[in-house]
Amino acid sequence: MEYKTTARLVIRSCDKDLPGVFGHGCVLLLQGIAREHSINRAAKSMGMAYSKAWRIVNEAEGQLGCKLIERDGARGSTLTPAGERAIAAYEELQADINQVIAAKADVLIATINTE
Repeated sequence: MEYKTTARLVIRSCDKDLPGVFGHGCVLLLQGIAREHSINRAAKSMGMAYSKAWRIVNEAEGQLGCKLIERDGARGSTLTPAGERAIAAYEELQADINQVIAAKADVLIATINTE
């Protein structure tokens, strides 16, 4: 039998008063902003309201303590260097987590199936 293991990385401040997290959904939104050069178009491509997209970005910026996007009025929005680094670091760490979980799951399944 084939199986797939998954886990999603979420980064949250230890300060429980800060809302939101930085995770998979925010990364997808940031990638959309990079591609579309617009938070509005990125939100629409995800089936998300513009106001929700702004809330996600603002809360992630609060969690990470840095600005992730730069808004340039009518010219749209772009990622800051910190935003680009956040995506890259998240993707690398998520890939590492996936590898560890897949290896551990193989051991778990082998242990369960031992007779």
